[in-house]
Amino acid sequence: MTDRLVALVTGAGSGIGRATTLRFVQSGAAVLGVDLNPEGLEETRRLSGAPGGVATLVADVTDLEAPKAAVDKAVSVFGRLDCLINNAGIGRAKAAHDTTDAEWDLYIAINLTSLFRFSREALRTLEPGRGSIVNIASVFGLFGHPHTAPYAATKAAVVGLTHQMAADYGPRGIRVNAVAPGVIETALTKERIERDPRFQALNIDPIPFPRLGHPEDVANAIYFLSSDQAAYINGHVLAVDGGWSVTNYSRRGAAL
Repeated sequence: MTDRLVALVTGAGSGIGRATTLRFVQSGAAVLGVDLNPEGLEETRRLSGAPGGVATLVADVTDLEAPKAAVDKAVSVFGRLDCLINNAGIGRAKAAHDTTDAEWDLYIAINLTSLFRFSREALRTLEPGRGSIVNIASVFGLFGHPHTAPYAATKAAVVGLTHQMAADYGPRGIRVNAVAPGVIETALTKERIERDPRFQALNIDPIPFPRLGHPEDVANAIYFLSSDQAAYINGHVLAVDGGWSVTNYSRRGAAL
């Protein structure tokens, strides 16, 4: 048994999941990273600089057996589980009229159902008074946004589930919070940020801050909500978006 914080991070092979894994390890925590990409997981483990602090599980988060396998491995390797970070998800959604049933079902399966199943499994293990869950929502789940129907719907559901679980498990001393990122500059968003005028107008121009968000910005928020520094924060949705969601700002308008 170890006294250091033990976290389970889904989608740990890239982007926000990788940055979160590195943030936890840098603070002395141990992490069980889950991802479908073995090469990405191994790169995360290498970048951590502490291979002994990162265990990995190659799994599809929509697999029915994945949640139990992940929780069991975290406990067997590190002695217990303190934090679940439900990060795995997909984006690049469409408007409702362009979304097929198969696409809708895929968003539900990855962004919502897998999060529910991992949470259900972790709740059987998380220790009252110490355990926490952080779900990755989105500012698109807080406000209407063009052309994102299945993504926005699933992220809004994540916000609702976060509130509900905070009410159910807060009395046991298990905190459940969410982080709602805005546009974060990653390998997956880089091309749209640089080349898609509509994406720029809707998502970049309204940010009243002189730079875009980085995965590390989100990772810092996730770590904070998982740590003792947030010991009395439960049911909160923390936007990490440079002010996008709470201002009526336009870079182009401000330049006029």
